[in-house]
Amino acid sequence: MQVRGIRGAITVEVNEEQPILQATVELLNSIVKVNGIVPTDIASVFVTVTGDLDATFPARAIRAMGGWELVPLMCALEVPVKGSLEKCIRLMVLVNTDKTQEQVEHVYLGGAKALRPDLAKA
Repeated sequence: MQVRGIRGAITVEVNEEQPILQATVELLNSIVKVNGIVPTDIASVFVTVTGDLDATFPARAIRAMGGWELVPLMCALEVPVKGSLEKCIRLMVLVNTDKTQEQVEHVYLGGAKALRPDLAKA
């Protein structure tokens, strides 16, 4: 078994608590579903947001999900590169898995599909 990183990102329209929390749950649920993982498979989740999202901690949404209470979470700010995608939440889910790197499915939703069009599903 190996530790693999699963990337994901999603954008929100406004810097408000509920849209940020809802988008975080949507993104994490999508990552979990397409990769067939459960919280006990998770080593940790690293969450970043762009500097324009300061209404809440996205990790609050994950912590409130059933079964995720013991998963280590960390939030941070993205590097503020001029011209980069705004209002974006990114996840790096570190998972214990037998999947190969090629079998891992990364998830990009909403405006975040522009970050990795090669990995984003239509």
